[in-house]
Amino acid sequence: MSDHDLVKPDIRKANDCPPLPANASALDTVVYWLGLGLGSGLPRRAPGTWGSVGGLIVAIPLLSLGFVPFLIITLLSCIIGVWICGRTSDLMGGHDDPHIVWDEWAGMWITLLPFSYLGFVDGQFFQQLIQPMTLIVLILAFILFRFFDIIKPPPIGWADKKVAGGLGIMLDDIIAGIMAAAVWLILVYSTVDFLTLD
Repeated sequence: MSDHDLVKPDIRKANDCPPLPANASALDTVVYWLGLGLGSGLPRRAPGTWGSVGGLIVAIPLLSLGFVPFLIITLLSCIIGVWICGRTSDLMGGHDDPHIVWDEWAGMWITLLPFSYLGFVDGQFFQQLIQPMTLIVLILAFILFRFFDIIKPPPIGWADKKVAGGLGIMLDDIIAGIMAAAVWLILVYSTVDFLTLD
């Protein structure tokens, strides 16, 4: 696929999710539903936002495993995501349909890596998860990822428009996740420094 073939549906409008082909194999059915973020990408409007919400919800029990397992899961989601997104795109008959949200899941998980590394939740994971500060930093991570994924500053916009196939679908969200994670770290550290000033 060449660069000029990268035509995507207009995400400013409500779009129906392309159905799974009737002759799809069992494997293709599984891949299709993973590509749709287990259904979180089905809404006709803002499927990327809903997909990111789905990714955040799925991340919560994964975060309880600790940083190293969460890092491994996140890296694997990026690697296999290239194939999942590419195959789902083929099944839908177009490039990077907005209902494909596995890339949002992976990007959201990348954004949460510093959260996991810094140990915002440890020990009694689910009790700490409902603490106000924990909820605030989780919501901040979500907002930052959505900001970068929607605004697409360079090099995100370049990756979104110029890279084809499953890699192209994944790459802009991977970069958005990295940028969101970096800004999240800066904001969290600067806030902590400010609050600890005498």
